[in-house]
Amino acid sequence: MNKFLLFSFSILSAVSFSQIKNKSIEVYTSADSISFRLSKTNSDLKFVEMKQPLETQVCIFVNPDKKFQTFMGIGGAITDASAEVFAKLTPEKQTEFINAYYSKDKGIGYSLIRTNMSSCDFSSDMYDYVKEGDKSLNSFSIAHDKKFKIPLIQKALQSIGKDASFYISPWSPPAFMKDNNSKLQGGKLLPEFQQSWANYYVKYINALQKEGIPVWGLTIQNEPMAKQRWESCIFSAEEERDFLKKYLGPTLAKAGLGSKKIVIWDHNRDLISQRVSTILSDEAANKYVWGIGFHWYENWSGGEMMFDNIGKVNEMYPNKNLLFTEGCVERFNANNYQLWKNGERYGKSMINDFNNGTVGWTDWNVLLDQNGGPNHVGNFCFAPIHGNLETGELIYTPSYYFIGHFSKFISKGAKRISSIASRSQLLTTSFQNPNGKIVTVVMNQSNAKITYNLCIGTSASEVTILPHAIQTLVY
Repeated sequence: MNKFLLFSFSILSAVSFSQIKNKSIEVYTSADSISFRLSKTNSDLKFVEMKQPLETQVCIFVNPDKKFQTFMGIGGAITDASAEVFAKLTPEKQTEFINAYYSKDKGIGYSLIRTNMSSCDFSSDMYDYVKEGDKSLNSFSIAHDKKFKIPLIQKALQSIGKDASFYISPWSPPAFMKDNNSKLQGGKLLPEFQQSWANYYVKYINALQKEGIPVWGLTIQNEPMAKQRWESCIFSAEEERDFLKKYLGPTLAKAGLGSKKIVIWDHNRDLISQRVSTILSDEAANKYVWGIGFHWYENWSGGEMMFDNIGKVNEMYPNKNLLFTEGCVERFNANNYQLWKNGERYGKSMINDFNNGTVGWTDWNVLLDQNGGPNHVGNFCFAPIHGNLETGELIYTPSYYFIGHFSKFISKGAKRISSIASRSQLLTTSFQNPNGKIVTVVMNQSNAKITYNLCIGTSASEVTILPHAIQTLVY
């Protein structure tokens, strides 16, 4: 870099830091100890000069000059279960629900929607879109979805507007296409049905788009290494690779659907590097892949969430997108509706996933009933919002507010910027929105109130965060 450019860069940096001093900081807080829930707790904090922090000072260092991935959005899955519960709410509660999720002003501004292609565990019954044995798919019909699921998806998309991204995921092909002749308990797609199964995606996408639902993309198979007592199908890495390059990719392209974004893996962080390496090292498969989907359930074995695996995959394949496609708090218990650590699980995952390069984050069911369902195999779980169909009330859990600290404030097209804490008690991530506003999220994992300095260059503002609280700072 020549001296003139270096001088110009220094001046620009200095100007940006001086300008930050004149900005006020809005602080929004949710905390376990008091009733704050996405509450504006400060709006008049200012930056002052702070050239060299001391070791005794707790700091969050934000550097807008260091930019990373582009933010796509945050959302959740509209499953059969969510749609069935929604349909049983009063019109007033339905409006409240739509606003709570899909309005930036009245709610938390969801923009991503995932749905299940044919039945999953969070369906009241097992179903397919074709009749038994119909390899040619002549009987294909989405009449089942038109009763509950499609109307809710349409309402959500209408509320979101132009920023919406909607994608589909299959749990299992029809039983007759599988080697175990069942939609349940894993099993594999039989070779003679690979083309028929690829055609199934095309039929579903086209059927949805006829209903005015634009399909942004798809994942190839939900949890392809999980043999479940509910709908599931096993694909090894090689099998997923070959199905993609020989059948699904070419079939979508031939049908004029080549612009749909294809997401591989769609399972936990533990085996992600092996899956990704196997598929992306093959040029014929790689060309069809937009990104890599992942879930958070790898701690089933008793270990911790493996956030570093996401960062390592990002280093290996920086030109592919990372998308969180599913997570929820398992084992529903109504006594734990307001259990704060359930929300903290979301905050910790979202901060770490974004810091490791994730572009979008999709929760599991957006709505479940007072029993954590409906679910046709008894796999009851939590959602951020529950509808108690006995009382008619909507129950907002801590997870809703934790997710909202990101989704309400970070805009589509934002760039993640460097955000680093000087103490392990604090977790942080930051984004710069297209309008220039910076959004910094800070989470306090400790039992103590902490005062920290929000630092940008030689400017800082002193902020206090309550124990087990999450804050969003906008400036």
